[in-house]
Amino acid sequence: MQAQDRGSLDPKPLPPLADPDAPGTPAKALFGRATSPAPGPAHAYGSYAKGCFSGGEALAVDGPTWQVMRLSRNRMWGTPPLVDFLERLAAKAPRVGWPGLLVGDMSQPRGGPMLTGHASHQLGLDADIWLTPMPDHRMSRREREETSATNVVRADRLDIDPAAWAPEHLKLIRLTAQQPEVARLFVNPAIKKALCREAGGDRAWLSKVRPMYGHNYHYHIRLACPAGQDQCGDQAPPPGGDGCGEELAYWFSDAVLNPPKATKPPKPRPPMTMAALPAACRAVLKAR
Repeated sequence: MQAQDRGSLDPKPLPPLADPDAPGTPAKALFGRATSPAPGPAHAYGSYAKGCFSGGEALAVDGPTWQVMRLSRNRMWGTPPLVDFLERLAAKAPRVGWPGLLVGDMSQPRGGPMLTGHASHQLGLDADIWLTPMPDHRMSRREREETSATNVVRADRLDIDPAAWAPEHLKLIRLTAQQPEVARLFVNPAIKKALCREAGGDRAWLSKVRPMYGHNYHYHIRLACPAGQDQCGDQAPPPGGDGCGEELAYWFSDAVLNPPKATKPPKPRPPMTMAALPAACRAVLKAR
């Protein structure tokens, strides 16, 4: 599931699982059925791609300078630090010429693996921001489910599309990267190339902006673990420098852009089970 994929105006609840406590039950099937946050103190457990959280909050669907998209996914949840961060970032966005944020996927109410889409977004510390400025009206439910995000990458994937890219994109991404809570920003390599070219003399923030497959319709914010949460696993700091040299050139090599087709389909990986997640996530999942 991608940012531009349509949502549903009439989402149906998932059917109950026959044996949710079976050891082989996919963790995504369990967390994907949790429709409310886990009570208790706010805490993130595990890593960004193997974790969960308690005490989650939902970002308000509408704010003065933000609107939440794809409401049918119920992925507007996060730890309180993430919700607070997004509200503060949205308030700052108009100062750089960006009218407001369209917020895509954050996390499920209790985090954990998702049935579709992301491998990360499990700790309540990740959020996707559309590369589409907020319109000048409150969007209807249909608009939120069916409007596509803006693809700012050229069809050949070698650079940004000048018809879609604007100076305000750089200003918004730079503003976000400069916030001290931000550990990483993930963008399409073509976007990173444009940022490297247009950044000017102030380049320290570029080290946080990492190229990643996809991410041509949105950029991905990842916050560092909140202070004092010893069961939350931070990533290592990003490499030094601005990341605009050989490291970026790799993403435009033929091996990456046009990898050879596999002679036979890859063997599917077995889905992650609860055994792969921190022990605390069992309590988070079952908390009432």
